[in-house]
Amino acid sequence: MLFSAVLFSCKPKQEEVPQADRLQWWTDAKFGLFIHWGVYSVPAGTYQGKQVIGCGEWIMYHAEIPSKVYKDFAKNFNPVKYDPEAWVRMAKDAGMKYIVITSKHHDGFALFNSKVTDWDVVDATPWGKDLLRPLVKTARNEGMKIGFYYSQDYDWNHYGGGSYKPKWDSVQVGSFDEYLDNIAVPQVTEILSEYKPDILWWDIPFEMTKERAEKFLPVLEPYKRLITNDRLGGGYPGDIQTPEQFIPATGFPGKNWEVCMTMNDTWGYQSHDTNWKSSKELILKLSEIVSKGGNFLLNVGPTSEGLIPQASIHRLREVGEWMKVNSEAIYATKASPFPYLPWGRATLKGQKLYLHVINWPSDGLLKLPINNKAGKAYLLSDPSKELGVNQLQDHVEISVPAVAPDSVLSVVVLEFEGTPGVLPIPTAGKQAVVSSADTSMPASNLFDGDPATFWKPAPGVLKASAEVDLGEEIKVGNLSLCETYHRGHDYKLEVKKNNKWETVLEGKTPGTGLVQDFSPVTGRYFRLTVSGTKGDVPVIGEWILNRVL
Repeated sequence: MLFSAVLFSCKPKQEEVPQADRLQWWTDAKFGLFIHWGVYSVPAGTYQGKQVIGCGEWIMYHAEIPSKVYKDFAKNFNPVKYDPEAWVRMAKDAGMKYIVITSKHHDGFALFNSKVTDWDVVDATPWGKDLLRPLVKTARNEGMKIGFYYSQDYDWNHYGGGSYKPKWDSVQVGSFDEYLDNIAVPQVTEILSEYKPDILWWDIPFEMTKERAEKFLPVLEPYKRLITNDRLGGGYPGDIQTPEQFIPATGFPGKNWEVCMTMNDTWGYQSHDTNWKSSKELILKLSEIVSKGGNFLLNVGPTSEGLIPQASIHRLREVGEWMKVNSEAIYATKASPFPYLPWGRATLKGQKLYLHVINWPSDGLLKLPINNKAGKAYLLSDPSKELGVNQLQDHVEISVPAVAPDSVLSVVVLEFEGTPGVLPIPTAGKQAVVSSADTSMPASNLFDGDPATFWKPAPGVLKASAEVDLGEEIKVGNLSLCETYHRGHDYKLEVKKNNKWETVLEGKTPGTGLVQDFSPVTGRYFRLTVSGTKGDVPVIGEWILNRVL
């Protein structure tokens, strides 16, 4: 994996099925299972007695294992405990609506019987049978959609296949275009014609030019309802954007997007990786992603025997228990109309707001900044009991029980009339005054509402500041920053009081965006100072200050 999402400009020819129609089931589904499975599950992160740093599916690359040696691992890839019915049942019980599995990862190993290579599960392993077909059949029998990941660029075991770093084995050296013509394009043709997946999930278009990407377009053309992601390359945008291992600070408003994420630190099985996210973390991530308008594709990495790690099964079971009560607040919902809620998040469906309460109010009053006429309110876990609703001029107060019904996240439903009337983000559309700006990334990008446009100071300027006039005194209590992928910053937020700048908040961003609460302050003039944590030029997409009641 490890791909930085890029916005592409070139579009394929006109589709017969409108994108919104093709994606309707996907936008309603919200939650899917990612499966990374292959020969890399045999070494399971260890080579020559040493644990290899990096994800399990990248072990050949990181340890520079010769092709012949790596292919010998296939002799021990024998998934005798593979149970596709159990896998699909596990996903359904977790509340997932679709599955995406690796048909071929960067090591070039195919989980199906490919006619263009013997480096596949049928020809190279003692198992000797197609692994995809039974999963496809079971998923469809259970009403689940099925998709295939396919590594069209990187391939470390086929002549000419792509690689980010110089190739370490002579069998890899060759023409990339011949690799595309002889392996990648024919294999994509195979998986589409044989299985007719609902999703085709590309990855890492390192050497994919426009001309190379176009080799695949005739193969895709007959499949009018196929959903593809943004990683084919060459200017082909696909249907969905794919932030990896992080949740965008503001989501991607107006776009179809899906966060793919591991439960621990690896995609493919790695026996020594026990850094598991808790069930609570996963539930909160699902809530956050859906509240921002995205989908959540959560990964498992089966062993070479075909077993999904028990830690993954346990976590999915607990997520499923939460979903049994609260799935109405997830499926077929739209993003929250509120840019910020201090106690949690929200989703929207028709005339119902689903309030995802993480921080249960100690005073028994859940405050919602909306001026619409409110209807009834109730706990999603107990719809029969109405909650008290008090309509005030600029917000609604809902009386909730003293104890939250769920220890992780409880959902309160509020019915309302009209279109949600929400105060605008204080910084939205404002003008930034900056200490420096690159002409290609001006200050106006800071407040344009698009996280994919950026402000950057002039070349060589490693520290810069931006000031904003909110136009009036506003009480704010949250800072959000959008960043380019894995590009962290040191930051300081200040407010002007009596013509002096006072520090409100300072720290480091994670490189994937920042959403940070702080003790509320009231002010009109604010300043943000940023510098790259690695000594590079800072790059910021959106600077957002969120108001509080």
